[in-house]
This record gives sequence, C-alpha cells and structure tokens, in this order.
Amino acid sequence: MLVNLADGKCPTCGGQLNIFFADEATLYVECTKFECLDEFNLEIDAFGDGGITYWPQMMADLANEPEA
Repeated sequence: MLVNLADGKCPTCGGQLNIFFADEATLYVECTKFECLDEFNLEIDAFGDGGITYWPQMMADLANEPEA
C-alpha cells in the first residue's frame, strides 16, 4: 500500500513509501525509489493520521490474503 506523499516520505531520499506489512503495533515500510530501497519500522500513527488511515486498511488487506 503506497503512502500519500503529503502524509510521509522516505527520510533518506524523499521518495514514496510503500507499506508492505503490518502487525498490532508496527507498520513495515520501504522506499519505492530503486536507488534507495531503505526499509523502516514505524508506529501505526506515524503518518499523522492517528492510525486510522493506513493501519486498518493494511490489516484488512492482510486478513484477505490467501494463506500459503
């Protein structure tokens, strides 16, 4: 799930962030710029949304993924 640039960007290069996993307390994000590709673990409210935009959607997406 891509993070809106207005909500947050990569602190290293300013690129767009992608949330690739989440759990009860953490969002796992990576920079989408090929030259950077830094990864970060952030609190669920790291994007100033009080944890109501990205975290619930990511948890729903993960719940709907078929099990391997």
